[in-house]
Amino acid sequence: MKYTARVWKFGDNINTDLILPILAFYLTPQEQTKFVFKANRPGWVELVQPGDIIVGGNNFGTGSSRPAARSLKNLGLGCMVANSINGLFFRNCVNFAFPAMECPGVFDGFNEGDVAEIDFDAATVKNTTQNKTLPGIALPPKLLELLKAGGIYPLLEKEGSIAPRK
Repeated sequence: MKYTARVWKFGDNINTDLILPILAFYLTPQEQTKFVFKANRPGWVELVQPGDIIVGGNNFGTGSSRPAARSLKNLGLGCMVANSINGLFFRNCVNFAFPAMECPGVFDGFNEGDVAEIDFDAATVKNTTQNKTLPGIALPPKLLELLKAGGIYPLLEKEGSIAPRK
C-alpha cells in the first residue's frame, strides 16, 4: 500500500468535531464531506484533490467516536500520517479503510503542498519534494490486513460473519 500525493497540514489536537461537525452528523455520508474542516479551514474541501494526503501533528483525531475517518475517506483523501493519532480515531480509520500511520516528527518534516510518498508495507514516509525519509510506526499485520480488505464490514462479509450490506 503506497500513496503519493500533495500534502495538507493540520496541527496538534485536531478534534473529530472539526473534522465532522455536529451540524453534518445526521446528513448522508456523502453530504457530510462538504463540512469537513469547515470551522477551521473554510473552503478547504473544494481544494482537495483525489488521493491528497493529510500530515498531522500530535494527537490527531482527539474527541468523540463520530465517524470522522469515514468523512476523510469519502472526501477522496488517500491517507494520513501524523506525529501521533488518537487511539479511537485510529481504530475508526482502520475500520473504514482510511489508511493512517503514526510517524514521530512528520509534521515538521513537511511544508503544505510538498509531495509525500507513504508506504504502509515498509512503514516509511518520504517527502519527495525535500528528498527526506522518515521511519513510520508499522501497523500490526492484522490491522494492515483489515485496511487492505476495505475495512471491517467488507472483511466480515467476506468471511461470512455478517450478511452483505445493501
